[in-house]
Amino acid sequence: MRRVFTTIFCIFMLLPISTSLAAVCGDVTGLTPGAPDGQVNVLDIIYLINYKFKSGPEPDCGTITDVDGNVYQTITIGNQVWMAENLKVTHYRNGDPIPNVTGSSSWSDLSTGAFCEYGNDINNVATYGRLYNWYAVNDSRNIAPSGWHVPSDAEWQTLVDYLGGANIAGVKMKEAGTVHWNSPNLGATNESGFSALPGGHRNTGGSFLERDLHAYFWSSTEFNSYASWDRAMSYLTSQVYQYYYDKRYGFSVRCVKD
Repeated sequence: MRRVFTTIFCIFMLLPISTSLAAVCGDVTGLTPGAPDGQVNVLDIIYLINYKFKSGPEPDCGTITDVDGNVYQTITIGNQVWMAENLKVTHYRNGDPIPNVTGSSSWSDLSTGAFCEYGNDINNVATYGRLYNWYAVNDSRNIAPSGWHVPSDAEWQTLVDYLGGANIAGVKMKEAGTVHWNSPNLGATNESGFSALPGGHRNTGGSFLERDLHAYFWSSTEFNSYASWDRAMSYLTSQVYQYYYDKRYGFSVRCVKD
């Protein structure tokens, strides 16, 4: 135990706590769930150890802004730069509105792009972003900010492979702790900085399910004329799952830099 504290002390002598997180990422607000703004807890210390000795990803602490003015943190993982938050946009890149479809039967009948808030509750947006059907993802007017795009299935696989493969990548991608994830949020460390959140989904019947339990993210790749590929993570496992779902499902969206 004495050796652990000596190590931490030495690290912070090299990277003083008053400037450490600011030097790495500027605004430290929300860096570690459960810590008051601007304060440092054990997970912050682990992050700084990884950063100082380059055992974690080189942090990309930039931001991007969508057409609505929503600002997102970004993170470099391997050779890719990802959004570290779920998409919230309500307009395509050209300014055309994406329809907000609240009714269950209306959602079920869709074959064009739409979004919704989980439970049709706008209070979910700040944390979990919005849910989009695949038709919005595939629309030629572009759902992603300029210079970014919805990742293909192959780009998702590149990310998963870089983080050690499907069996363990979820541990490195999920936000740590149980502030948003249901317990036990098995093994989650978020060492990649991807900060996956369990936004749940909306099914083809228009029902909202599994918030706090599972994260679902669309890819831009079709499986067939009725379904497309996605990636999913669960509070019960360390894995990243590859599935295909009906295009009418409402899933979260992350974007990757062009």
